[in-house]
Amino acid sequence: MKLATEHWHYLYASPTTTALFKQHPEDFVVEEQLGFSPTGEGEHQFIWIEKVNANTAFVAEQLAKFCKLPLRAVTYAGRKDKFALTRQWFGIHTPGKADIDFSQWKMPGVSILKQTRHNKKLRTGQAKTNHFTICLRNVSDPQALGAALEQSKNGVPNYFGEQRFGVTFNADGEPTKGGNLELAERMLDGEAIRNRNKRNIVLSALRSWLFNEVVSARLGANRFETILSGDALMLSGSNSFFLCEQPTDEEQSRYQQGDVSPTAPLWGKGDSIVTADAKKLEQLESTEHVAVKAFLASVGMEQERRAIKIWPRELEWQSEGDKLTVSFALPGGCFATSVLRECVILQHAS
Repeated sequence: MKLATEHWHYLYASPTTTALFKQHPEDFVVEEQLGFSPTGEGEHQFIWIEKVNANTAFVAEQLAKFCKLPLRAVTYAGRKDKFALTRQWFGIHTPGKADIDFSQWKMPGVSILKQTRHNKKLRTGQAKTNHFTICLRNVSDPQALGAALEQSKNGVPNYFGEQRFGVTFNADGEPTKGGNLELAERMLDGEAIRNRNKRNIVLSALRSWLFNEVVSARLGANRFETILSGDALMLSGSNSFFLCEQPTDEEQSRYQQGDVSPTAPLWGKGDSIVTADAKKLEQLESTEHVAVKAFLASVGMEQERRAIKIWPRELEWQSEGDKLTVSFALPGGCFATSVLRECVILQHAS
């Protein structure tokens, strides 16, 4: 089975403006916002870290090694881009122990900016928002890019970004097929992946690919901007959703304003909860991917929902010659590259 990605539809016109992306790590800055403040007390030590060119999971491994703790004692709300400058929280479970002295901990590109405590574990998915500041260079048409960014305030498809699929780039900066999807193809063909962490990453990529397929199909059917009967609507900024048996003008207005969004399945065992027209659309798309659905259910993944549309908040940009810097905030788990995808063709530095 071949897992293609190049056919996914755009909400707006396919962009023609080009720009150089991530020429330097500092061209892509991500700052995590949890939505709560650590209490300053408790058995979980929270550290606020700035890292450059550092993988989140690898940092967690090094922290566990330095603290002489099992890896499960070190947690984070989400993985951040490696080739970037990022700031995020790590939680270290140390019941009954004094504050850890990190003065002797050294890791290239990584600095501890703050240390405090909290009374609850830091869990995956707890980042309420991530704030991005992105510098795009060699922009071919800054005015057109500015207009596209303005249009993106009306929302963009909530696609999983290229990072999820392990996309790499050749010497000319051109994208090649994501390694995680290549492994997923081999897994679907019966090849086993022994490494548990790698297997989980590949399964996540496969499920994300199927989600993107459903979103793209809805775009292709010209049903993306309309709430369908039987849709599961998710409240923006949360994981809470409710079934909409028959959409009203009020609910459609809430969708246009970014208060709610229809959802698509993150596939797993069990049946999809949508009904009526929403179910027909999902079933029509899913018939092409019966094997993928069956595989994801067979490995025990739970069925979840994810909003099909996101709205970049606090979106601002400024241009200087052929350089444009844009900043915006997205809910945790959403990809800045999915916003940029609607606006500009990104050329990755080799």
